[in-house]
Amino acid sequence: MIEINDLTCGYGDMDVLHGITLRIERQDFAVILGPNGAGKSTLLYALNGYLQRRQGTILIRGKALEHWHKKDLAKVIALIPQETAMPFDYTVEEMVLMGRYPWLELMQSYSGQDLQIASDIMQKLDLTALKDRFYSQLSGGEKQRVLLARALAQQTEVILLDESLSQLDINHQVEFMQLLCGINKQDGKCIILVSHNINLAANVSSHLIFLKNGRLLAHGAPAEVITQEKLKELFEIELTLMNNPLSRRPNLIFPGIS
Repeated sequence: MIEINDLTCGYGDMDVLHGITLRIERQDFAVILGPNGAGKSTLLYALNGYLQRRQGTILIRGKALEHWHKKDLAKVIALIPQETAMPFDYTVEEMVLMGRYPWLELMQSYSGQDLQIASDIMQKLDLTALKDRFYSQLSGGEKQRVLLARALAQQTEVILLDESLSQLDINHQVEFMQLLCGINKQDGKCIILVSHNINLAANVSSHLIFLKNGRLLAHGAPAEVITQEKLKELFEIELTLMNNPLSRRPNLIFPGIS
């Protein structure tokens, strides 16, 4: 689905990612983990075609990223950014309908099919009662569901999410991850999420990607990459692991502070 070969890219004259080689399959729920400044968000923006590559290739469905027309790429990959600043205040329904833009022809208005797609998604994500509310009036958890609904309205094969859990309470983090799991397993969409919540990522993901200083440190199934040695190398701190009795996945035990 997505194949990255020897990728080097960054901003201006500064390289952030160095020689990344990675493959992500259509069925994957991949979570990118690493310390601040590791290049996690940069990798997402590179996959979405926002950054100029200095070296290497990115293939989407076997086709080089630079050969994709932006509108066609938007039918395959949706991005939920870390921050969403709106020049105007839109209703929830208007926000969700924005996901239909890649499917509209020039000067074309929303069709009945577009409106039905948006309606079905709002119902699925429990947003129907909020459809006439303005986005600015919503809670953090509600805003994330609206952004996810907008991405789903794009009807893409891949959804990229940049730290979508960072400002949510734990209950909303779990609820949001459950939504993503359903979208991955039931709808067959590839999910690629940047997160700092290692335990939650370990419990739900199929694939973890460890980045440090812009380089790929490890990638694979949680049971393969979450080891004390790799975590110490990644975060430079001694951490204890145990298997979660519910998920049977490795989880961190944080040390007490005296």
